[in-house]
Amino acid sequence: MNATSQATTPVAIVELQAKDLPAHCPNPAMPLWSSHPRVYLDLSHGAATCSYCGTQYKLAPGTVLKAH
Repeated sequence: MNATSQATTPVAIVELQAKDLPAHCPNPAMPLWSSHPRVYLDLSHGAATCSYCGTQYKLAPGTVLKAH
C-alpha cells in the first residue's frame, strides 16, 4: 500500500429531536456488538462527535434545547 493513500470510512451522522435528549453514544440504533462505554454528548452548540467511534450527532432543524 502506498503511504499517501488512506482508506476513509464514511462517518455516521445522527440527527436528533428534542425527545432524543439527553444525547448519548452508543445510541439505541447501534448493534450491541459495536458498543463502547456510554458517553453523554453536549449539543448546546448544535453538534457533537463521539470520542470513541466518531459518530457525529446534530440537532434536527428547528429543535430547541430547554434548560433544566
